[in-house]
Amino acid sequence: MDILNTAALLITLAALFSYLNYRFVRLPNTIGIMIISLVISMVFLFIGKMGWSGLIQHANHFLRSIDFHETLMHGMLSFLLFAGALHVNINDLNQQKSVIGILATFGIITSTFIIGSLTWIVLNALNIPLPFIYCLLFGALISPTDPIAVLGILKNARVPKSLETKIAGESLFNDGIGVVVFIVIAGIAATGTEPSFSVISMLFLQEAVGGIVFGLLLGSLVYYALKDVDNYQLEVLLTLAAVMGGYALCTLLHISGPIAIVVAGLFIGNHGRRLAMSEKSRMHLDHFWELIDEILNAVLFVLIGLEVLLLALKTEYFLAALAIIPLVLFARFISVGTPILLLSRTRRFTPGVVQIMTWGGLRGGISVALALSLPLSAEREIILTLTYAIVIFSIVVQGLTISRMVDEIR
Repeated sequence: MDILNTAALLITLAALFSYLNYRFVRLPNTIGIMIISLVISMVFLFIGKMGWSGLIQHANHFLRSIDFHETLMHGMLSFLLFAGALHVNINDLNQQKSVIGILATFGIITSTFIIGSLTWIVLNALNIPLPFIYCLLFGALISPTDPIAVLGILKNARVPKSLETKIAGESLFNDGIGVVVFIVIAGIAATGTEPSFSVISMLFLQEAVGGIVFGLLLGSLVYYALKDVDNYQLEVLLTLAAVMGGYALCTLLHISGPIAIVVAGLFIGNHGRRLAMSEKSRMHLDHFWELIDEILNAVLFVLIGLEVLLLALKTEYFLAALAIIPLVLFARFISVGTPILLLSRTRRFTPGVVQIMTWGGLRGGISVALALSLPLSAEREIILTLTYAIVIFSIVVQGLTISRMVDEIR
């Protein structure tokens, strides 16, 4: 199936599922869409069990024709990150920079090793063979909170502003750090050789610091271009070019595209919107990127729900997932709670901050995309099933209950 027909089918499904959710299910749109997609997938699997395998084969062929990793990481992600960063207040973010920085670095690394070690223990107890390095790889891809899922849920959760900034800021930056950790561990798993500290440090500097510097340069360039014009069509086009061209250039330069686009989005969304645009341009820019955000989110969560059809449905894998879900939450609790406990000696935190950030740290499409990027193997099959189970639990259960938890704590 060509790109146009694939896009047409996904947009149609997203529109249909959004309508069904709006009329009948009445859940937050992203969660409702994913649940409907999961139900459709379950129906397809049931039909396949009844002997009507032709429909399943067509569905599997369609899903395999879509490179989920490429579609998200080098397609949708730049648009979604920019749309999210555009409305984050940089002054609020600056006040929380120490917390966000520690959570996006120390938190990710700590969580990776806790999840990897506990996963190895659980899988060994269940006689599921997965080498320790692949358990660490699973820890690396499941540790980052997903900015797409987090920002979508925060729209409906009544979270205090300072806490909302911590959660949103962490989710916007930690996926870039998480990808660096993932690349390092994936390299060890593939070659069997452990890179030196200097190699890892250079990779981190190139990806993360390079992404920040490039994002500042990109944001500044677009800002000065926006100051020279007063035409909302051109101003929207300039931001669109920054997202698409900037992310493509990051890929060529081997620096973190997600971090660069977040930084550029923060710069344009604060200085650009306030100092370089008229009220009319701001309104059109906001409406354009809100629409892009809603459409791509809908398509992404349709895909997440439908990709379940490609999983290896083995009972032992799902038993392992049920055991690992609370362990992932435990790792999140430790990786968030430890730095906040240390920082609480010098600054005040919102009551219940650790519980809310633990439960509100949603996993989503980025974890799935990283799992799908692994080469075909038995290890990939196990990791993909575990990842899907945790992502579905995270979005559906945590996403639907985070507002209630906030209300109870407050």
